[in-house]
Amino acid sequence: MLSEIAGGVCAAKGFKAAGVHCGVKAGSSPDKKDLALILSETECVAAATYTLNRVKAAPIYVTMDHLEDGVCRGIVANSGNANACCPMSHENAEAMCTAAAQATGLKAEDFVVASTGVIGQTINIQAIQSGMPAAAAALSEDGSAQAEAAIMTTDTVPKSAAVSLELGGKTVTIGAIAKGSGMIHPNMGTMLAFITTDCAISQDILEDGLREIVARTFNRVTVDGDTSTNDMCVVLANGMAGNPLIEWKDESYQAFCAALEQVCRTLARKIAADGEGASRLITCTVRGARSEENAERLAKAVVGSSLVKAAMFGADANWGRVLCAMGYSKAPFRPEYVDIKFSSAAGEVAVCRQGDGLLFDEDLARKVLTQDEVVIEVDLNEGNEEASCWGCDLTYDYVKINGDYRT
Repeated sequence: MLSEIAGGVCAAKGFKAAGVHCGVKAGSSPDKKDLALILSETECVAAATYTLNRVKAAPIYVTMDHLEDGVCRGIVANSGNANACCPMSHENAEAMCTAAAQATGLKAEDFVVASTGVIGQTINIQAIQSGMPAAAAALSEDGSAQAEAAIMTTDTVPKSAAVSLELGGKTVTIGAIAKGSGMIHPNMGTMLAFITTDCAISQDILEDGLREIVARTFNRVTVDGDTSTNDMCVVLANGMAGNPLIEWKDESYQAFCAALEQVCRTLARKIAADGEGASRLITCTVRGARSEENAERLAKAVVGSSLVKAAMFGADANWGRVLCAMGYSKAPFRPEYVDIKFSSAAGEVAVCRQGDGLLFDEDLARKVLTQDEVVIEVDLNEGNEEASCWGCDLTYDYVKINGDYRT
């Protein structure tokens, strides 16, 4: 049985975290934390997934190198600069790891490195090097919130989750923090997710589970159709729970993966809900599909449609835009079988049956569409598979935020 708990990346045994201000971005407020450090007491097995953007930031490549042996001790991350497509980017990503190693008495290759912020500008590595001793000194079992604050960019709310479960008579915990608000599109996305667990699990099994779960959670989020250069999801497992080592895809593995998926889904939904300028979370669930892949492709097309997103902002039950988006998704379906309805905490309203429009109460539809979360429910009436994807509405504020993001 899963239990939701507090603590974020420090919820699991043996993990500490910190977040401090070091001034990565010129002129940033001293109140804005911009350097995060997460550390395990003992060596961890580690797995990661990365952006599918062909243009990848230097921290992605450095992390890939450091995780080639499948082990890690900690994570160092900054906001305020993406350290992407700029002079000395690779050297500076390595320098961040070296600074973390020197401050903690470890080796540079013991660290994963991540950055988020403006692309194309050389990072202020001197600020990070100067701030690292303070970050190491601030490491605490209560430091998850500070670390989360340090990786936020245009995020308006922090994003964390943690759960516990029983495995082999031991309590196993999984905790996480994430950032993401804009430049979010399926294919690992600018989002970062750092996950920690005290579960004893082999590295290859952990990697398999993470890849499958990311595909069903983070890769089903879209805010604006842009896949970032820096997207990364990393999980560290130190085994300190003392459960029997998970080496096979048995019942314990399935239970662990269910818990990990709950954590990732919670964060994915929080990222979608906090889309830049967003006023509501939009979920599209496609049921009755012939395959989960088809259902996912259709749902992604709907939540990714600018016209659907604009209609959701205006609380306009323009279901024709939903069907139109499905039509260009390249997923096979029969329009004449499709049923569509909108639902929320205010109720539900059916708007389409077997591909044709229905008469509906416009006042009720407006009430349904003005809630904090709106669900677009699509039934293809062709099979038994389903999938949900998450996005947000498109508001005036999105353009305001991104019109002068660099300056």
